[in-house]
Amino acid sequence: MDTRHDEEPQMTQYFVNPEGPAKYHQLHATIWGHDYEFRSSNGVFSQYRLDLGTSVLLRTLDPPVDRPARFLDLGCGFGPIAVALATECPRARVDAIDVNERAVELTAMNAKALGVASQVSASAPDQVPADVRYDEIWSNPPIRIGKPALHELLDTWLNRLTDDGVAHLVVAHNLGSDSLAKWLTGQGWQVDRLGSAKGYRVFDVTRRH
Repeated sequence: MDTRHDEEPQMTQYFVNPEGPAKYHQLHATIWGHDYEFRSSNGVFSQYRLDLGTSVLLRTLDPPVDRPARFLDLGCGFGPIAVALATECPRARVDAIDVNERAVELTAMNAKALGVASQVSASAPDQVPADVRYDEIWSNPPIRIGKPALHELLDTWLNRLTDDGVAHLVVAHNLGSDSLAKWLTGQGWQVDRLGSAKGYRVFDVTRRH
């Protein structure tokens, strides 16, 4: 991997719409034993490689069992989680959402190119019908948008879980993973830490029964 490709210059901008034309390129990723060639571009999160946090999330968790479930990829970027979920679970439907219009475009492109367009719906968050509920949410949430916005984001989408639904989250320890887990617990959620690697924590968040 070319080490000149640094994620940091765009870290404060990946959750807004990029300026200027898209400059497309391909990147390779292996997820749950499958090799993928994704189209990526400037102006999206981790444009040159599968980011470390998402890699930790996908290595920590096995793919979900194939069933007619509904999944949410929250903050989809160029779409690796959404595509992998659809590949592993042909009977599932995956909503992939992002506030970055280019990310939504790329996710739709990749779903089509990789044969799962019929399962993946890529859109802006406000295009998801209010009555949709999710069996699983998968996310490397945008911590850098700040605590108030992050808390609002998670409060909105976690409350769309089904009664037995689960959210799989990965958060960097140095960006407040433990404080976020404490906040979620204080909001009435059950938070279970599944593992840690490379400075990241992986949590399952469920309704407390």
